[in-house]
Amino acid sequence: MNKIDRNKKSDDLYEAILTLRSVEECKKFFEDLCSITELQAIEQRFNVALRLDRGMSYNDILQETGASSATISRVNRSLRYGSGGFNMAFDRLGPTELDRKEKED
Repeated sequence: MNKIDRNKKSDDLYEAILTLRSVEECKKFFEDLCSITELQAIEQRFNVALRLDRGMSYNDILQETGASSATISRVNRSLRYGSGGFNMAFDRLGPTELDRKEKED
């Protein structure tokens, strides 16, 4: 069993997220749902995962994101041994701001 208790209450949350139709709607929803600290932590973890997926080194990720080495390691374990959620999202996401930045450099 994975980290989330699979019950109707948690399903309602994910169903609600699936109803959102734009980045702006998502931002509003998550700003209401999460504290600033929680939202920053989620965004940081996502940015770490994206950089790990793109093959960046721990040191470069630490420098770019400010994430601790423990956070980078934890996210790396999720990418390698997790349920595949990051990879599924990355496969569907298309080019990101990070990808566009790398093309410019």
